[in-house]
Amino acid sequence: MLAIFKKSNPNPNYPWVFLRRTYFTGSYPRHNLYSRISPLGNPNFSMVPVLDQWVHEGEKVREFDLRSIIRDLRGRKRYSHALEISEWMSSKGLCPFSPGDRAVQLDLIGRVRGSNAAESYFDMLNEHEKIGKMYGALLNCYVREGLVDKSTSHMQKMKEMGFGSALNYNDIMCLYTHTGQLEKIPDVLSDMKNDGVSPDIFSYRICINSYGARSDLKNMEKLLKEMENQPHISIDWITYSTVANVYIKAGSKEKALIYLKKLEAKLQKDARGYNHLISFYASLGNKGEVRRLWGLQKVACKKQINRDYVTMLGSLVKLGELEEARVLLQEWESSCQFYDFRVPNVLLIGYCQKGLIEKAEGLLQEIMEKGKTPIPNSWAIIAAAYSDKGDMEKTFECMKNALEVKEENPGWRPKPLLISSILSWLNDRGEVEEAEAFVSSLKTVAGIDTNMLGLE
Repeated sequence: MLAIFKKSNPNPNYPWVFLRRTYFTGSYPRHNLYSRISPLGNPNFSMVPVLDQWVHEGEKVREFDLRSIIRDLRGRKRYSHALEISEWMSSKGLCPFSPGDRAVQLDLIGRVRGSNAAESYFDMLNEHEKIGKMYGALLNCYVREGLVDKSTSHMQKMKEMGFGSALNYNDIMCLYTHTGQLEKIPDVLSDMKNDGVSPDIFSYRICINSYGARSDLKNMEKLLKEMENQPHISIDWITYSTVANVYIKAGSKEKALIYLKKLEAKLQKDARGYNHLISFYASLGNKGEVRRLWGLQKVACKKQINRDYVTMLGSLVKLGELEEARVLLQEWESSCQFYDFRVPNVLLIGYCQKGLIEKAEGLLQEIMEKGKTPIPNSWAIIAAAYSDKGDMEKTFECMKNALEVKEENPGWRPKPLLISSILSWLNDRGEVEEAEAFVSSLKTVAGIDTNMLGLE
């Protein structure tokens, strides 16, 4: 199902990018087909030569293997590669191509080439091939692009043909979520029930989200109670997390605590659930619960990953426990296998927010003395703090340090306002050559388009 609250903005130029393929000519490992395809993450590499070579070597082509590979590539958002394999599978005739395979192909066409291409594909099918899955896949394409009229018209036709399922109704509710028409979502849920389709956990969750977003706490709680009484639905921690978050934002601490306890009862060994719970209690200022839950998480989940430390560090920073956060950072450093600077950056931000900029810079220097090369984001955090303080000399120094390590995070871009402030300061001081050298470094050393930053 289309991910809740996740907007998709199709690139109209992408089909042309898709057609300009670069063919891979290297040698392949012989273990299995997946081991040849999986490493080729560059979207400009074509999968066709890999598949053809597999057949040329006399290897068997099994539909189960191809479906597993397509499913894996979709999960990793390698949609163009998944579509290539799907189209190769259907064109070669080497193995059966089921209606489900065809529905997946339509969905991939929509993702890669847009809904118009998916619609053309659908229209070319024989009537007996236009089963419920095909209609559902096309609906998903319309919803993904936020096409309200096409989506609702198509859904009406599906209902008339008896194809409406919980998944399809959920898609329409997601559509209204994405397009900001939250008030229409409860009506879709009502239509669903009237049409004899049982809402699933996602149906209820989307509608509960809509009530929460509109601060309709009465109807949100009423729907939650209805959901809790459904024998076919086992409520998970995510639902209670949603409700608790609404009450926290509404300032209703007592109500929030009720649902936080329900959330905790559903956790078991889910680290993400613990992260949510820890963050919520930090928002409520409850240090004791934050520490208790961190201890429980370490026991229940055995191993903590970077995301867990980021959450706990952020909670301690929010609570003002910077020294405790420093100790936790040291704990992470002693056990981490890969030094991810997004973890210490949480503490750098915490120091800077408290005005302890020198302490933040000192921490970064300590990390560097241990042989770690920071990402530019780390220096940019400190540069922004010095700028807010009015110390432009230190701002400039830190930003130059950030540019020097740009290759550690190629996607990083400095904030235009910060760059403009530095250039204004340099010009006010009459340091024209220094300003020109700085702009040159933005272009050459960091590969940053100064036009995009509004500097030219």
